[in-house]
This record gives sequence, C-alpha cells and structure tokens, in this order.
Amino acid sequence: MASVEKKGAEAQPAARKHDDGAADLERVTDYVEEIDGSTEGIVDLVTQLTSRRNQQKAEQAERERVLSRVTISKEDVQLLMTELEVSKPLAERTLRLHDGNVVNALTALVNS
Repeated sequence: MASVEKKGAEAQPAARKHDDGAADLERVTDYVEEIDGSTEGIVDLVTQLTSRRNQQKAEQAERERVLSRVTISKEDVQLLMTELEVSKPLAERTLRLHDGNVVNALTALVNS
C-alpha cells in the first residue's frame, strides 16, 4: 500500500506542473492579445508621421518654387564666387534666400 500512496503523491506534483504550464500559456495569450490590440495605435502613428512628412515635403517644394522666382543678377553671383570663393549653386541660393540683396548675402556667407 505504501507504493500506491507514493504513486499518488508523485502524480500530484506532475499535475501541478501541468497546471503551471497552462498558467504560462494563459499569460502568453494575454500578451499576444495586448499586442494585437496595440497595432491599431501603431498604424495611426505611422499614418500621422507619413502625412506630416508629406506636408513638410509640400512646404519645402513651395518654398523652392518661391525662391526660384527671385531674380538675381549674374554679376552678383560672380561677385560672391570670386570674393568668397564659393560655388555657383551656393552663391545663387544665398542670393535667392536674401531676395537678391548682395550685401545681405555677403554678410550671411561671411558669418556662416
């Protein structure tokens, strides 16, 4: 009879171990459910970031269009290039940023 009692005592820890596994499985499924529920928030954030980036690109394109309309003289570009030894694109851009004002462009390039 003692051997029967030992078998019964050994069966209980095995059953408890099995119950622990079920509890672990329950925790995993709860975690997965939390992740599944939070993906909607992630999708919303990605959508917001994408729209913000598109808006910034549109604003930058508009700014470039406005800058391209500013008239600058070739002599002013040449002056900046020779006096400050800067590239032509940099001289043109700086002049456009300062509405074609060569004095302000020179000051900006010297201070940068």
